[in-house]
Amino acid sequence: MAQQRERHPVYYIWSAMIQRCENPKNKRYKDYGGRGIKVCAEWHDPAVFIEWALASGWGKGLTLDRIDNDKGYSPDNCRWATWKEQQRNKRNNHLITFNGKTQSLAAWAEEMGVKRHVLNNRINVLHWPIERALSI
Repeated sequence: MAQQRERHPVYYIWSAMIQRCENPKNKRYKDYGGRGIKVCAEWHDPAVFIEWALASGWGKGLTLDRIDNDKGYSPDNCRWATWKEQQRNKRNNHLITFNGKTQSLAAWAEEMGVKRHVLNNRINVLHWPIERALSI
C-alpha cells in the first residue's frame, strides 16, 4: 500500500508541501517554513493528506492553494485551485476593492474585458481614481 501511495500524483504534492515548510535547504523554504508557514499535525501522514485531497475535489491540473497566505497548510485553510486562481491569491498581489468587491488587478481586467496592462496603466501611470479606471 505504501508503494502505491508514493506513486499517487497527490503524494508528490504532499512531499513538496512538506519540503518547502520543513527543509531549510529547500529553495522555497524562505517563503514558507522560513516565514512560519507550517503543515498541520494530521497532514504529516501522507495517507491522511491523500484522503483529504480526494475528498476535497483534487483533480489533475489543480494545485494546492492556501486560502489565507499567512496561515499554514490544514484542511480548513486549503483548497484545490487552477493555476490561474492560485496566481490571483498570491500575497504580493495588489488587491483592489470597488463597489464592495475585492479582487486582483488581473481579475478586474478579465471581468471588464480589457487587457491587464491597460488597467494597470490607468491606475498606476495615469493615476486615475479606481472608480474611473473600473467604470470605463
